[in-house]
Amino acid sequence: MPSYQVKLAGREQLADGTLAFRFEKPAGFNFKAGQAVVLELLEPPPGEGQKRRTFSLVSAPFESLLVIATRMRDTGFKRALNALPDGASMKLVGPIGQFTLADAARPAVFIAGGIGITPFMSMLRQAARDRSPQPFLLLYSNRRPEDAAFLGELQELERQNGNFRLFATMTDMSNSARKWAGETGFVNADLIRRCVGGLVAPVYYVVGPPAMVLAMQETLRGAGVGDEDIRSEEFYGY
Repeated sequence: MPSYQVKLAGREQLADGTLAFRFEKPAGFNFKAGQAVVLELLEPPPGEGQKRRTFSLVSAPFESLLVIATRMRDTGFKRALNALPDGASMKLVGPIGQFTLADAARPAVFIAGGIGITPFMSMLRQAARDRSPQPFLLLYSNRRPEDAAFLGELQELERQNGNFRLFATMTDMSNSARKWAGETGFVNADLIRRCVGGLVAPVYYVVGPPAMVLAMQETLRGAGVGDEDIRSEEFYGY
C-alpha cells in the first residue's frame, strides 16, 4: 500500500464538534470518489490504538487538497491531531476501500447518518464537476441542524444540479436553537418510499455507525430492496 508524508494545510469547523482537516495532496496520488485513507501521527500520544485512524476523503478526485472531516471525540488521537500546527507532517497511507459508485447507469440513493456524509460529499462534488447525468438522491439524518456538516453546501449543490435531490431530516429539534422547516424524525421505510418516488432500479448506499447501518439495511429489506442493491460502509469510533 503506498504511503506518503503529507503536511497539514489548515482546518475549519463544519458543525458543532466537527472539524475538517486539509492536507497537501502528494504528487501522483490518485483515488476514486468514496475511497478512504489512513492517517498516522508521527509522534503519537501514549496509549494503545492512538497512532492512526482511517478516514473517508471529503475532497473529490479533481480537487487540489486532500480533506477529511471528523467528530472531535475526546481521544488521544483526536487531541493530538487538533493540536498539530499548520505545516506539521503526518503519514498518509492509501487510497483504500471499495465504497465507490457501483453502477453509473443506475440512480444512486445515499443514506447517511451524521459524519457518514463524508464519502458522499466526494461523490457529489465529483459528479457536479463532471456534469454527470446520473440521478442522485441523499437522505441525510442528524440530531439538529447544528450537527449537520456540509448542510449548506449540499443545499447549494441541489440548487445547481438538477440531477441531485436532498432530503435532510432532524431527529432532536427539541434541543436545537435553530428553526428547521424540513423533515423531522428518523429515516424509515415510509420516508424512503416517498423520497425515492419514481426512480427506476436505484442502488442504495448506506454509511454511518454500525447500529445505524444495520438498522437501515433491515429497513431497506423491509421496503422490498434486495441485498444485491445495497452497498454499505460502517464508521467505527468517528
